[in-house]
Parts: sequence; structure tokens; C-alpha cells
Amino acid sequence: SYLQLDKLLALQSPLSDGPEHDELLFIVIQQVYELWFKQLLHEVAGFTTALTLCDEPRMRDLLKRIRTILKTLVSQVDILETMTPISFDSFRHRLESSSGFQSVQFRLLEFALGKRSQKSVEMHAPDSQAYKALRDAIATPSIYELFLVYLKNTGYKIPDNAINIDRTQTTRSNPHIHPILVDIYHNDPDRSQVCELL
Repeated sequence: SYLQLDKLLALQSPLSDGPEHDELLFIVIQQVYELWFKQLLHEVAGFTTALTLCDEPRMRDLLKRIRTILKTLVSQVDILETMTPISFDSFRHRLESSSGFQSVQFRLLEFALGKRSQKSVEMHAPDSQAYKALRDAIATPSIYELFLVYLKNTGYKIPDNAINIDRTQTTRSNPHIHPILVDIYHNDPDRSQVCELL
């Protein structure tokens, strides 16, 4: 009852006639992705807090967890690949114009990682929850921005133009950051561990 398994296991509703055998697999995989996205967003929020507090042990722990979850997400593709194109085609038409790229949580993760686009926000109706969530997320500093603030707070000379950026655009590389990161790798073992995990 704590896990609400009855509700969870009732959420898979194939639409194809029969239904097609592989449609359940497709639904489960997509739902599992969304659950992992939810967990990743939770971990990213925790990491953001740890980064702001310069809590390096917590930052390292959360980065390890985030990386492990991402590896799990990638490995799920292997399961999806067991479905043949013919099998997928047997129910694909029922999805109409749907696409995994419509996942709001996926976009929220992209925004948190610095891949941003106003166009991704505007794909949704202005009065929708998705629009509001993405609009708020695009205005929030990315992990990379917060990482640079963390470095600045620990004594590194991070230029303001690397931190004060247009958040409606994808984060761009800044040539002044590279030598700082190289210096960290050579001379600052604590920060280099965070860099390596990030």
C-alpha cells in the first residue's frame, strides 16, 4: 500500500486490438523512463542544494547516483531494441504524432544541464502546467552555471560573463574556463573529483 502498487500496475492500458503483444513493453519502458526522469530531477535538485552549500561529499555522492541512473536509462534501450520494427508498427499509428521528445521531464533535465530553448517552452499552451514548469526552469541557473559560482566561491577567478548568461539559449563554451579546469585537475584534488564526476 505504501508503494500504491495497485494504482501503478493499473496504469498500463494498451490501445491496439488484441492487444499487440509488444505494446505493453513499449508502455512499461516509457513509464519507467518517466519515473527515472522524476528521480533524476529530484537528485539534480539535491545536487543543486549541495553545490550552493559547497558540500563536496554530498555533491560527489549525488553525482555518482545521477551517473548510475543515467547508465540505467541508456541500458533500457537494449530492452526496447528487442521489439522489431514490424511489431512496433502494429500499434504505432495509435500514438498519432506523439514522441518521446514531448516529455516535459526530459526537457526539464535538458534545461537543468544547460541545453535550453525558448522554442521548447513555446511548444506548449501558455496556460498549461508544462509551459509554466519549463518557463520557470529556463529562468533557473543550470548545473553548469551553479558549478561556476561554486568555483568562484572557492576562490577561482571565474569571469562574470561565464555566469551571467542568456538563459533562454543553450549554454555555450567559454574559453576562459578551460585553463581554470586544467589548473583544478593539476592542483586541487577535492575540486577535481567533483569535476570528474560532473
